Amino acid sequence: MDKGIIRYAVLDLPLPMHKMAQKAAEASHCASDQGKFWEIHMLMMTKQESIEDLSSYAATLNLDVPRFEECLKTNKYQEQISKESALAQKLGIRGVPGFIIASTDPQNPAKATGISYIPGAVPFAMFQKEIDQALAGLAPQRVAQ
Repeated sequence: MDKGIIRYAVLDLPLPMHKMAQKAAEASHCASDQGKFWEIHMLMMTKQESIEDLSSYAATLNLDVPRFEECLKTNKYQEQISKESALAQKLGIRGVPGFIIASTDPQNPAKATGISYIPGAVPFAMFQKEIDQALAGLAPQRVAQ
């Protein structure tokens, strides 16, 4: 049940060192247009050896492949990805994965407090600690990698 306590959001931050990162980010949005964001995301993560053929992922997921390819060809999500990348960098996220955990101010839901940054893939226990602190309104500590 959604109690509005925690919100999970994904920001794109395609790293320039990965030649397919930008198109892969766009592909996830194009697949999302057809209700398959997480499915293509997981497929790209588990089958990175064939990431240059994004249309094969669309076909595997039974997407409308011509619609998916048109979305990629037109760079429909390029500006959105650029804005999300800028926001991620503004938040201090320099690599992927990177996570921000914060509490929402009950008096001003647009304001986040107790912001904590978790760099990299870390054990769930580290997330649990930061989430518990955010929920308790405690000042979180920066988690070291």
